[in-house]
Amino acid sequence: MEVNAEANPVKSGRYKRPFDLAVLVLAHLSLLPLWVLLWVTIPIAIWLGDRGPVFYRQQRAGTNGKVITILKFRTMIPDAEKAGPAWTTEDDPRVTTVGRVLRRTALDELPEILSVWKGDMSLVGPRALDVGEHRALEREIEGFSDRLKARPGLTGLAQVYDMRDDAEDKLAYDIQYLNSMSPLLDVKLLIVSVLNTLSAKWDRRSGKKR
Repeated sequence: MEVNAEANPVKSGRYKRPFDLAVLVLAHLSLLPLWVLLWVTIPIAIWLGDRGPVFYRQQRAGTNGKVITILKFRTMIPDAEKAGPAWTTEDDPRVTTVGRVLRRTALDELPEILSVWKGDMSLVGPRALDVGEHRALEREIEGFSDRLKARPGLTGLAQVYDMRDDAEDKLAYDIQYLNSMSPLLDVKLLIVSVLNTLSAKWDRRSGKKR
């Protein structure tokens, strides 16, 4: 898929908040039993695995670099990052058995929906990066902060179409999304994301932090 990395003026995102709320309400009302099942079984499975915490809290860079706090289901052993944040690798021994399943399906990010309800995130948008990582890339790559002119998202153009661990490539996809975002594009990306979850294809993502 061709991308245009030129930082043109960001398209109006006025539709985003009503769109997010409408999709969330519709999805929860129509699939309520599934949501209940996920919110009950995943925490139980994580806890039974090692009796450790269910959630992992992390500060991320939000809109215009504002620091936000997100929740994720824990996928690594407790205190896995005592020595500081580190990229995971294939067959990383710190990742739990349940955690591997959650990562392949991206269900570890399910609690981030709470950030969408709150308004800190959107369903679709650039990925919310760790604050330290975001600031480092801002210093290294010109215009990197442009990607957060809109709310970060649970999924997005870069997350779906670019599986390489290259910040400049992902920036190009993020800028392309900002220049062309629309309800139709968001629906398309959400559908592809759901299909990736159902087929457990998210394990193709490289270099993921806890």
